[in-house]
Amino acid sequence: MAFTLKGSIVAIVTPFLESGEIDWDAFDKIIDFHLTNNTDGIVVCGTTGETPTLSDEEDEALVARAVELIKGKIPVIAGSGSNCTLTAIEKTQKAKDLGADAALVVVPYYNKPTQKGIYNHFKAVAEAVDIPIILYNVPSRTGAGLEPETVVQLANDFDNIVAVKEAAGVMSYFTEILANAPEDFLVYSGDDFLACSANLLGAHGCISVVANIIPKDFSKLMEASQNGDVKITRELFYKYQKLMDLCFIESNPIPVKTALAEMGMMQETFRAPLCTMVDDNKQKLMDELKALSII
Repeated sequence: MAFTLKGSIVAIVTPFLESGEIDWDAFDKIIDFHLTNNTDGIVVCGTTGETPTLSDEEDEALVARAVELIKGKIPVIAGSGSNCTLTAIEKTQKAKDLGADAALVVVPYYNKPTQKGIYNHFKAVAEAVDIPIILYNVPSRTGAGLEPETVVQLANDFDNIVAVKEAAGVMSYFTEILANAPEDFLVYSGDDFLACSANLLGAHGCISVVANIIPKDFSKLMEASQNGDVKITRELFYKYQKLMDLCFIESNPIPVKTALAEMGMMQETFRAPLCTMVDDNKQKLMDELKALSII
């Protein structure tokens, strides 16, 4: 199954009103911000979108709105994972029905399946829904992880498993997958900090958090690192290294939503159990945003 998306793929936040409802005006503004600043693809309803606190109806409405606004200009990827295989199938089918270009399916969380169980989970989703599927490995959140050998096996066995978002924080995972997966299988970093290094080794971009704040320059950074332009890669990486770190000084998406609120993009509102930043951490983030002339 052809899927060729490379570069800067932003995992967008979900903006809320003080009432707790989705702020649709802010959502539209965020989509337009990325369409006009060289973002290559958009993930809706990922971890950065506070998916654990969204209802099924809200998930579906967000995907539908993104598809409607973007109108095919760039790919829309819908987060459709679950720790229940049947639910993951249902959510992935719904993403396809709503017009998403691909589905981002996370390793089942909390119940800690074995590699055999993880393989069977993705096998079931891939066989049930004819849509490009991006595997998502983030063991720090799920409690279980995809081993590179399992990724390669899935990539070889299923034509619609087209990519992996690798967020284990282990560089050797990238190299093992890149060396052994089919040539057209795409490898994205799920870690902003490691994305350039992975790209220089042959990866294909990043599903990014910091791109919410600096979409144009993060796109340039992905392009330079994929093209092997070490000079520009270093310049941009070191310019934004501290900001990347600060985006994770508290649990994602707390810092990035705080930054976007300061940029006038949305309200500084979260769904419990997430909450506003500790004052000292927020000040560090504000100082860096000012130093970079972002606010």
